[in-house]
Amino acid sequence: MKITFIRPNMYDDRSSDAMEPLCFAILKSLTPADIEVSLYDERLEEIPLDLDSDLVAMTVETYTARRAYQIADHYRRRGMPVVMGGYHPTFLPDEASEHADAVVKGDAEGVWERVVEDARADSLRPVYESAEFPSLDNCMPDRSIFAGKNYGPMGLVQFSRGCRFNCSFCSIRAFYKNSLRQRPVEDVVEDIRRSGRRHIFLVDDNLFVDVETTRALFEALVPLNISWSCQVSIDIARDADLVRLMRRSGCISALIGFESLDIDSLRELKKHWNTKWQSYDDAIRVFRDAGIMLYGTFVFGCDNDTVSSFDKSVEFALRNKFLLANFNPLTPTPGAPLFEQMKKEGRLLHERWWLDPDFGYGDATFEPRGMSARELTSGCFSSRKKFNTAHSIMRRMLDVRANLRTPYRAGIYLVANLLSRREIHRKQGRRLGSTDYQPTQPELRP
Repeated sequence: MKITFIRPNMYDDRSSDAMEPLCFAILKSLTPADIEVSLYDERLEEIPLDLDSDLVAMTVETYTARRAYQIADHYRRRGMPVVMGGYHPTFLPDEASEHADAVVKGDAEGVWERVVEDARADSLRPVYESAEFPSLDNCMPDRSIFAGKNYGPMGLVQFSRGCRFNCSFCSIRAFYKNSLRQRPVEDVVEDIRRSGRRHIFLVDDNLFVDVETTRALFEALVPLNISWSCQVSIDIARDADLVRLMRRSGCISALIGFESLDIDSLRELKKHWNTKWQSYDDAIRVFRDAGIMLYGTFVFGCDNDTVSSFDKSVEFALRNKFLLANFNPLTPTPGAPLFEQMKKEGRLLHERWWLDPDFGYGDATFEPRGMSARELTSGCFSSRKKFNTAHSIMRRMLDVRANLRTPYRAGIYLVANLLSRREIHRKQGRRLGSTDYQPTQPELRP
């Protein structure tokens, strides 16, 4: 039996910032050894249309859904069964089922094994879902699936799943509910060793679950002598000692969702806890004193936001010499409370923006109250361009406390900014999926 894993891109094109899709290394580890597996990542390579496989397995994100469905339709016309998993099919299984023979809802562990056995017997069920959240003990990804692929130099490793918070625009809580699970620290250390990478990105949606588990992880990373990056909630800055340990364990950069400088907007996003314990300036100072570079993200389109909100956020990011910053339209995604709110209020510009052929990457998806949708789209794009001018990149690079702290960091900073600058212009306004998709294969089998 042969299984082909496919990671679709947002469109039929290659990207310059692709990192290893960790989910497929997990699936590979769960697949019986007697089954032949292969991986095609559309961000790196063209997807072969003449593929010969007994099962095609795809991970689908909301932004890649249109392209994923096009690819899946093609293979099903050729008689190959398709199974889809990931956030998008979990929240919209009926939609995904129109393009797949089977849909996996939630985590793969404890489910993928059944999918494989049913595929062997040519008896796939429409939907697979675990009755409970499986333990992450002994979950060791098999990265041999990435052999020969030209991914970025950072290895991806996961410590935990789930988040303590329930921000209105985020679907993480809807996916994992109240479940907060961590892998044993010794498994994470072994996973890092097996990756063979000297720079690791810890992919947790929020690395800071609680002080004790986070401290145990950082202490275990100290002897590895690696560099690592992560996503973390800003409340970790309440414990300056923990942040200093974070740096001693090898952390050189952290992504923090600031989202907004306006407290009313933060309340609307259910993220007012961002400033509950200390101001943004005080929290940033803790990271800078530890020498950790910051990647700040911001969203616009809250009821209190106006066209003046963009420049304030850009100035804030420049003043704090962030490693990177992103300025995005607030986007309702399936599963998130914001999506249901906008749908109920009739403010969505597209019924399903991820499938609408007129939607372009970076476009506003709903009608904001304090500006027009066109102003929201152009304001975010303009903010990205302002932050990423050549002058801004060089000025921020001269920050010796973080960005220019070591030659290695300077190199990471420069590469990250040049890639970000290029991708901003390549992605803005691009239609999702393949615009010239014309199936020429026979009709779907019964």
